[in-house]
This record gives sequence, C-alpha cells and structure tokens, in this order.
Amino acid sequence: MTIDKLNKRKRFGWYHLILLFFALISVAPFYLVAVNSMKAHIMIVENPINLPESFNMTNFTMAWRWGEFAKGFINSIILTGTAIVVILFCSSTMAYAMAKNRIKIIPFLIVYFMVAMTIPIQLFMFSLYSALSKLRLLGNLNVVGVLHAALYMPTAVFLMRTYFLKIPKEMEEAARIDGASSFQIFTKVMLPVVSPGLVTVAIIVGLMSWNEYLMTSTFLQTKNRNATLGYLAMNGTFTQNMGAMMAGAVIMIVPILAFFLSVQRLFIDGLVSGSVKG
Repeated sequence: MTIDKLNKRKRFGWYHLILLFFALISVAPFYLVAVNSMKAHIMIVENPINLPESFNMTNFTMAWRWGEFAKGFINSIILTGTAIVVILFCSSTMAYAMAKNRIKIIPFLIVYFMVAMTIPIQLFMFSLYSALSKLRLLGNLNVVGVLHAALYMPTAVFLMRTYFLKIPKEMEEAARIDGASSFQIFTKVMLPVVSPGLVTVAIIVGLMSWNEYLMTSTFLQTKNRNATLGYLAMNGTFTQNMGAMMAGAVIMIVPILAFFLSVQRLFIDGLVSGSVKG
C-alpha cells in the first residue's frame, strides 16, 4: 500500500471519528429523554444516566391522559394540513409566475419576500390578535393554519422558484404549440415536473407548523389546543414528576422522528433536484 493511500485512509478515519463524535452529541439528549421516561422522579434525581430497573409504562399513560394527546394530535394534523395545503397552492402559483416572468414587478416581489423573511412575527401579533378577536376566530384551527402558511410563505416561494427555474422554456413552448392553455400547462406539465419541490416544501412547512409555539399558544389558547400546547400544559401539573414530563416528550418526539425517517429520501432528493442558481 502506498504512502498516499495510507494518508488518505488516515484522513477518512479522522473524518469518521469527528462525525461519530457529533452524532453522539446529537443522540445523547434523546437517550436521556427515552431512559428517564421509564423512571420514577426520585430515580431521575439520583442518577439520570443509568438505565431503568424495569420498563414502567405508568409515566406514558399518565402523560397521555393529562396532556390530552389523543385530541391534541388530531388538532395538530388539522392545523398542519391546512398550512401545507394553503402554502403549496399559493407558493407554487406565485413561484411559477416569478420564475417565468409572468409579471413585470418581479424584482419588487423578490425584494418584498426577502424583507418579509427578516421581519419577526412578533411585530404583528397584537394586530392579528385584535382582528381575530373581533371576527371571533380565536381558537379556530384552520385560521391558525392559514397564519402559519403566511408565516412560511416567503421561504416556500423562494424554494419553489428554484424548481421552476430549472424547467427549460422549450417544454412550456411545446405544450403551448400543442394547444394547451396556461392552466393546463401549469397543472399537467409544470406541477408534475416540480413534484419533488412540492414534497420538500410540504415536509419543511409541516415540521415547522407542527412544532410552532408562539402563534398557536396566542391564538388557540386552551381551546382546540394541539399536541405541543397539550405537552406544555403538563409543565405546571408535573413540575415535580420529571418521569411524566420525559414520557410526554417521547410521545411528542416519536411521531415526528418516524415521519421524517420515512420521508427523508424524498426530502433529500427534493433538495438536490432543486439546487440551481437563479
């Protein structure tokens, strides 16, 4: 074996060790949460690192009941589903218009969306709360889902625009020569081609909407609270029972982790296929 190959193998060995170190740092919090979810509070205080003596599911049943996760997960699905549907429709149409120069004020819109990404949502919370209160829409899951879509719209538009920019103009011109209308070109030609982008945007928006706290806690309050608010509601009741709190955290983490692991290939493929300048 030559010296160059030995040096190369050493470099790869160091790279793997560094990656393993960071992987362990990332996994350590999940390990502590999972292990302590099956312990009594006093055992967690004494030694939070040790494995539990027995697999006790009492903490999980208690957390599920007091956190009202059965209702909370349904509400989270409704809220997140609304945000995904709204943002896919609006971002795809806007991104198509911006990518194909359908409107003359594209530079202004690009600047507008870039500025919108930098403005914190806290600036609009009071006016939004006042408007929803007057319209008696506080606690409405679909309304909060639309607000989530508006919050993540600039990011979704920029992502979708990169996918539309990758489509050659000849494809659209050929469809138009064949007699297809603008609506048919968009729905039957463009959308199937950018379907990886739609999946990527749906995953990103879905995860962010599922975990969002500020808007849901402000506009949902105790009515129709989702899984995140249900877990946070346990904080006052189970402050002295860390086992139940850890069990609630596991209940919150497992569905998100399982979902992301099941769609990670689509997510990565979508990001790679949309990597284009413009």
